Amino acid sequence: MDLDFAIGLMGQMFSMGLKIASPILIVTLLAGVTISIFQVVTQIQEMTLTFVPKIFICIVVLYFAGNWMLSSLVSFAKNVIAQAGSF
Repeated sequence: MDLDFAIGLMGQMFSMGLKIASPILIVTLLAGVTISIFQVVTQIQEMTLTFVPKIFICIVVLYFAGNWMLSSLVSFAKNVIAQAGSF
């Protein structure tokens, strides 16, 4: 294994991690901003009001996008193992 392969593999791993985590992060960010605006408007400063909807939204996103996330990770792992076998 040479240095170029290792650097390329690290880049692929970072991009795959970003690709897998981005649906959850984006939806949770939007929910957090929406809840924060609601809290500012209504002046309700309850801490559980921010956590419970975010957890529920994460579960919903994992339910709908979990299959895609898992299949992407499995195909990436198969690709990495196949490339590692060629060295």
